[in-house]
Order: sequence, then C-alpha cells, then structure tokens
Amino acid sequence: MSGDGSGTVAIMETTGKSKTCVWRWQERFMTEGVDGLLHDKSRPPGIAPLDGELVERVVALTLETPQQEATHWTVRAMAKAVGIAASSVVKIWHEHGLAPHRWRSFKLSNDKAFAEKLHDVVGLYVSPPAHAIVLSVESQIQALDRTQPGLPLKKGRAGTMTHDYKRHGTTTLFAALNILDGSVIGRNMQRHRHQEFIRFLNAIEAELPKDKAVHVILDNYATHKQPKVRAWLARHPRWTFHFGPTSCSWLNAVEGFFAKLTRRRLKYGIFQSVVDLQATINRFVKEHNQKPKPFIWRADPDEIIAAVKRGHQALESIH
Repeated sequence: MSGDGSGTVAIMETTGKSKTCVWRWQERFMTEGVDGLLHDKSRPPGIAPLDGELVERVVALTLETPQQEATHWTVRAMAKAVGIAASSVVKIWHEHGLAPHRWRSFKLSNDKAFAEKLHDVVGLYVSPPAHAIVLSVESQIQALDRTQPGLPLKKGRAGTMTHDYKRHGTTTLFAALNILDGSVIGRNMQRHRHQEFIRFLNAIEAELPKDKAVHVILDNYATHKQPKVRAWLARHPRWTFHFGPTSCSWLNAVEGFFAKLTRRRLKYGIFQSVVDLQATINRFVKEHNQKPKPFIWRADPDEIIAAVKRGHQALESIH
C-alpha cells in the first residue's frame, strides 16, 4: 500500500494497526528490505522480571504472621521488609491469589446430628409432603433513630446519616415464611418469650387451612422447646417441628426475608418509636405478600456436609 502511494491513515484503516506500527514497518523495510519483515524483533522489557527466589520469599512471608506487632501483612510493610516496590508486592499477591487484608468469617456446626437434621430440613424444601404446609419461622428486630437528620442523596454525593443512634425501645417480629408460595405471616410482639411464641402459633393456626398438615422449620432457641410450647404442640397433632442443626441459621429460609427487610427498609430507616417501627414492618410484609415468590433450594446437602467436614479437618490440623 505504501508502494501504491496510500497514506498512513488509509493504511491504518485498512489493516487496523496503529500509526507507530505502520511507521515502524515502513522504516524496517527501507532499512533492511524484505528480510527486515520476515521475523519480529525481540526487545527487552522495560522492567526486569522479578527473581524467582524473591517471589517465593514474598509468598512464604505472606503466609506467615509478621514478626512486628501486626495481625497480617500490608503492601507497604512487605515491600519494606523485602526491599522491592509496593507495586511488585501487589503483582505477586495478585498472581498467587493472596489477599492478606481480606478476611471471611465462618461458623462450623458442632451438632452431632448435623447430617440428619440437614437432610430433614432440605427434604422439606425440595420435596414437601403432600397436602401439607411447610413454614420457616424466626424472629428479630429493634427500633433505632439517628441523633441528627441525614443529608439526602444528590449528584456527586451519597446520602449520609450519623454513625450514632438512640434507642426508642425494641420489638420482636415473629415471621413464618410459606415455602410453597413465598408468602409471610408476621406478628409484632413486645418480647420474645414462650408466651409470645404460642400467641404467634395460634395466629398461624387461625390463618391456615384446617385440612393441611403443618411442618415448621425452627432454630434451637430455648423458647421453641419450652415445656408449654411442647404442650401446645401435643394439643395440635397436625403440627410437626423440625429443628435445624446448631449454628446453622443460614439453613432457615425465612432468614432471606429478614435480610431483605433489613437491607431494603430497616438498615437506613429512622424510627422514632416502636409503633413507628411496627407500622413500617407491617407495610413491608403486606407489600411483600402482594407478589411473593416460592422458595427454591438449590444447594446439594451432600456437598454441604463434605464442606463442613473439610472445615473441621482444617481446624484440627491447626491444633
């Protein structure tokens, strides 16, 4: 194209190459002829690669506790200790999948009947009994108000609120999530005792069809196993309680509803009284029930059991 008189711009558009690339090849042809175009010329990198032993040393140190009074390595601390640039430390950590500044929390259940209870609860999610209603039941919440009014969202600035708050009392939201259709039965109570829990069970009993068996998934909170609650359960033979493993609140489907309630309505909300909080919760539950979605369990319980076993083995290897 150069020999035919085409300009640099025309060659760039046709070949998709940059201007510097076109000029470089033209210069190489003018200097060396066709031989200059047969092989690409190697050139040394702008920055010399890090020595392999140095990289291994950084990785080894990262996996150890720092000798100074610190819980983990930082980029600058590692760069100073090894004598390389901070950008080199970042590159090494990235290539080896290391991120010492990040932590993930975990909780392993020590329930001896973990596998049995897990399969029991997941079985209700995946294949609920015929002519039965499966409910996931839990309770929580408190009323908070900020000490000063927050500033609204505007262009170039996020919404703001004070870091401190003042309490206006607490409320307990008892909620039962219907696994089959995703609807929620909610009741606000002043306290979380067996008396309030029995009142909530009576409220559910009044709303559910009388010809259906009721399977309830619960955590191991003492209130749920109180003698008077057991007596209530004995008087209502169509009800069956299923307790999940200890330290496994994630297994309770209604926790997803509480997370949504907290994230969407309560976390940044301002409530000047318990009544205000309860009214807000009731409106949220009503809105949720207008378009509920069935709960669908997707995790393989055997994979969960295997992961828990690996977690216990890892902890035992440390000790």
